[in-house]
Amino acid sequence: MTLLELLNKAPGASTAIILPESGVRLTYNSLREQVAAAADIFTSAGIEPGYRVAMALPNGLETIVCFLAASIAGTAAPLNAAYRHDEFAFYLEDTDAKLLILPPDGADEARRAAAEKNVPIMMTSVEGGEVRFSPSTAGRTAGAPRPDDIALILHTSGTTGRPKRVPLRHRNMAVSAENIANTYKLTASDVALTVMPLFHVHGLMASTLATLLSGGTITVPEKFNPLSFWRTVRDYQPTWYSAVPTMHRLLLARAGDHRPAGAEHLRFIRSASAPLSLHTMQKLEHVFGTPVLEAYGMTEASHQIASNPLPPAARRAESVGVGTGVQIRIMDIHGHQKHLGKGHAGEVVIKGPNVIDGYENNAEANLSSFVDGWFRTGDQGIIDDDGHLRLLARIKELINRGGEKIAPKEIGDVLLKHPAVAEAVCFGVPHPK
Repeated sequence: MTLLELLNKAPGASTAIILPESGVRLTYNSLREQVAAAADIFTSAGIEPGYRVAMALPNGLETIVCFLAASIAGTAAPLNAAYRHDEFAFYLEDTDAKLLILPPDGADEARRAAAEKNVPIMMTSVEGGEVRFSPSTAGRTAGAPRPDDIALILHTSGTTGRPKRVPLRHRNMAVSAENIANTYKLTASDVALTVMPLFHVHGLMASTLATLLSGGTITVPEKFNPLSFWRTVRDYQPTWYSAVPTMHRLLLARAGDHRPAGAEHLRFIRSASAPLSLHTMQKLEHVFGTPVLEAYGMTEASHQIASNPLPPAARRAESVGVGTGVQIRIMDIHGHQKHLGKGHAGEVVIKGPNVIDGYENNAEANLSSFVDGWFRTGDQGIIDDDGHLRLLARIKELINRGGEKIAPKEIGDVLLKHPAVAEAVCFGVPHPK
């Protein structure tokens, strides 16, 4: 399946997108027409399959339309609009971007970098629920993408060196969207509140593509704002939202100990992209009155790898649940490359149709990251007797104290139990002994 086929599954008259700031509601027919028109505009501007279309846009209709259109005409390369000049220059050059999509105003750092790299700029805005482009060229029609075509190019965080390019193919992303929709039993009656940035695989896959596949509705505020969040929930009655623990804690701070109006419509809350502490999970469920499901994902797996299941199945605090259409094993971290049984700690390795075939133009990284077809996540974990995965640490971040390996998360979890501690980060430092 391609993202174009995914987009065409829902009935045309159903509501696809709600823009809370303007109250605009778009049907699937309108979304499809706008995506097709934008893909033709990109193609007429010289974009071909494999050509990268970079974009630095706020969350909203224009981002979703441009992302889908770019994946059809070429390859989408979304960037964080908050990047500085040097970062824009790096990513534009590293992706070999052929076009950069920006809002009409601002984005001076991106414009300067694009001028230096000779990347043409196209501007986009939304008027009355329609995405408009300037300059808007015409004359060519975008062809239909193939499942093996690269739909999206993202980068790893680069915490261990130069960021690696992660090419996500249409087939990877379509399978991942289906896995997510199946995990949470998403249907056309579900409304997702999208608060994660749409330059990140979390927001693109979980909140956006999984919802479009299921025929549901996406409510897309321009940005995450804990002050207006519950008003949006009350007005548009989303049935779920997915966020990182920092966002959850901000919402808890805003709500206090009282269940906000509108929370009764939430079927579940999803947490991913960072560890969720037991304290935060328990308080979320107590105050908001809905199950909290922690999930585990990464860019190289088109986001979701594992998740805690919906009730009445058991969900476990400080566990990321079970594999969701993905095979998960624990591998010996001492270089023996053998798989360990349940209850033994080691490196989490994964295999599945949502996992990339390899990093782009990086033979060295591919050699070290894949073993017999299994992708090495770099995470230390343990699988219990019931198949639930518990993550212990990033292997490269383990603290070696006199030969004893300590996971920073263990220390952080203890600190977070103190009521005066809102955030905690732990790391090892050299010691003369």
